[in-house]
Amino acid sequence: MRTEQVALDAMYTRLEQMRREALQRREDARFSSDGTPAGRFNRDALQHRYSQELAALNAAEDKLCFGRLDRDPAALAAFGPGAGGSAGSGSASAPESAPSPADEADAQRVIDEHSAEATIHIGRMGLTDGTAARRQILIDWRAPASAPFYTATALEPQGVIRRRHLQTRRRQVTGVADEYLQGDPDAQPAGGGHDDLGAAGNSALLEALNAPRTGRMQDIIATIQSEQDKIIRADRSGVLVVQGGPGTGKTVVALHRAAYLLYTHRERLGGHGVLVLGPNRTFLEYIGQVLPSLGESSVVLATIGSLYPGVEATDPDTPRAAELKGRAMMAGVVENAVLALQAMPRRTKLIEYDRGTLRLEPSLLAKAQRRAWGSRLPHNRARAVFVKAVLDGLAQQVAGRPGVKQAPEAEQQPPDLDGIRTDLAQDPDVMGALAALWPALTPQRVIGELFSDPRRLAFAAPTLSAAQRDALLRPAGSPWTVPDVPLLDEAAELLGELGAADRAAAQRRARRREDLQFAQESLDALDSAAAGQEDSGIGFTVGMLSAEDLAELHEDNPFDLSTADRAAADREWTYGHVIVDEAQELSAMAWRMVMRRVPAKSMTLVGDIAQTSDPAGATAWGKALRGFVGDRWRLAELTVNYRTPGEIMDVAARVLAKIVPELSPPESVRRTGSRPWAQRVDAAELGAAAGRAAAAELAEHDEGQLAVLVPDELGADVLAAVQAAVPGAGTDAGPHHRVSVLTVRQAKGLEFDAVVLVEPATMVQQSKRGWGDLYVALTRATQRLGIVHHRALPLQLDDLLDRR
Repeated sequence: MRTEQVALDAMYTRLEQMRREALQRREDARFSSDGTPAGRFNRDALQHRYSQELAALNAAEDKLCFGRLDRDPAALAAFGPGAGGSAGSGSASAPESAPSPADEADAQRVIDEHSAEATIHIGRMGLTDGTAARRQILIDWRAPASAPFYTATALEPQGVIRRRHLQTRRRQVTGVADEYLQGDPDAQPAGGGHDDLGAAGNSALLEALNAPRTGRMQDIIATIQSEQDKIIRADRSGVLVVQGGPGTGKTVVALHRAAYLLYTHRERLGGHGVLVLGPNRTFLEYIGQVLPSLGESSVVLATIGSLYPGVEATDPDTPRAAELKGRAMMAGVVENAVLALQAMPRRTKLIEYDRGTLRLEPSLLAKAQRRAWGSRLPHNRARAVFVKAVLDGLAQQVAGRPGVKQAPEAEQQPPDLDGIRTDLAQDPDVMGALAALWPALTPQRVIGELFSDPRRLAFAAPTLSAAQRDALLRPAGSPWTVPDVPLLDEAAELLGELGAADRAAAQRRARRREDLQFAQESLDALDSAAAGQEDSGIGFTVGMLSAEDLAELHEDNPFDLSTADRAAADREWTYGHVIVDEAQELSAMAWRMVMRRVPAKSMTLVGDIAQTSDPAGATAWGKALRGFVGDRWRLAELTVNYRTPGEIMDVAARVLAKIVPELSPPESVRRTGSRPWAQRVDAAELGAAAGRAAAAELAEHDEGQLAVLVPDELGADVLAAVQAAVPGAGTDAGPHHRVSVLTVRQAKGLEFDAVVLVEPATMVQQSKRGWGDLYVALTRATQRLGIVHHRALPLQLDDLLDRR
């Protein structure tokens, strides 16, 4: 370990040097402005740039280096220069971010020279030694040169003689574990001698799997497995569907894929960002530290309930309402709801005007309506077309009346219609009447009135039965539910922005055009300054921001906002790539909302059809995607279960056979020796028995987290009983609770050291996807599983009786 400690010390020395340099550059940038607008702009841009650089350096502090490859030089020569590390392998940004083709070629030459050495170290970021030679002392885990660390095997060693896993704590090497993929393990390996070898094989992986859970997901860059690495590094184009059973690492693969894509395609994705959609807010808190720990900030984390700006829906709907709202036909229902608000009266409406009464004839209104529809503009933008058409007709009525101003020519000339229209447009009674006929609408008004007014719903959804419409109705002012949000987004697409917002947007665009040339000049100046600076080993450039980005955001000091901040606040933002976790939960309407965010259809979808819980969720990938991408998607599968021990998976596999008989359960990599147990109690004792089980778990184990998973209808009673037995038990799975009482929906995507499952028979019967709920609940535990019940267990679980 002494050899590795010396190498690690050199890496941290370089990291500290780079941190000091970045801090100094940021401090110097504070005083770089000459007081002019251009000077202030450059100052803000530089400070933003160096703040990003510091964030990446700070994120790399923990477990900076975790691996080493000793390689056969002859095999490397056969692979060619790219095997040592193609462009970008020594920096935290992509090769596309290089300042110029000449600089890029020079950086590539240096990387190829040094990363093709027999021994390389793998870590969180790329580091050079800081000398003029810029020798590579650490290779980024996402670089091509690092791939064999995850994919090399004894059958296909890819030139690797020895793969070494490093265990570190803070800045100290605490252990090493070696795997010899070819040659004699007793022989001197290339690039280093023997020193304190630890256990070989999968020790690093097993250590990570058996570690107690903390309520926060950790990155897995040190233990990525071959089938996971293949998906992480897959081409970003098109739609990649990752099907994987419980515990196969779908979520961590998706997050590390986001980091990999931002590294490899920094220029294309950095300015647009990557959207990661999760099933619930608890899940987002659980995964929230993974990407920042990998040095990435251009990622928006959201749920379906938070994807519409200004709305944070967390409440579920009734199963019947959720299933109906998720149907694709609801797009037509929302469109009908908007059309109903464009309906014209069948009788003439009179308006008092200072030059005589005006008549809003049905024929005039129908003509204006057709003209607005013919514009193919969304409702709020078409409103201007409608109003102009009606004013044209009313101006003709007024023309020729006594006292009406004529054109300045001879009396034979037509009246001044433009002047009449202007007068009409300034009359509050006239404009008030037109506003009622074609109102300015918000999505909240359209959807709120749709589900609170039986007549509106009957008009908009004529194909639904009376019972189905009753399931959708609710009191006015009810809080938004998660299935409402895709409908709000659908309405927003049909409505467009309000007129006032349109005018404000037009003014912003005009200012942006005026600033665009100035912004481009500033960017050019920044790139020139960056090219003259000493190579930091990170390689951030302003290439990830376009001149138009800066010009549009200059007024609000864009450098105070990250790409993720700006994207999350803009409903019409389009992302460079979208990752959906638990993708099987999305309804047809949710898919419509997600697809609007990624016109290029560059997506990674991870999920498991067998775990579908949402009443409107997917039953087959092809069926869910056909309406958006046809058959233009590809499937990858994860087959190894890293989370669930074999003893628990044996039970869960029987439930899987009930749900999707053709699916094979993922193969567990370990068995713990702890067999699942079940305990039958009186109905009144359910909560108390769950509380006793939770208290016993805490007494027997000093670390780790426990979840008590309950059917929806039993949640409150069981929570009260568990809190009586275990003070401090909560209703979320955060790090501040060792014991949490959750429904299956709340536990989706999470994992715990131990699980106590309450009344599985009720869980199965609570919805038409109840078997999927049970399958999810059974596979949340990484170590131990117990069941407390009063009703008879489903046949798939009945052999667990009396095991405790």
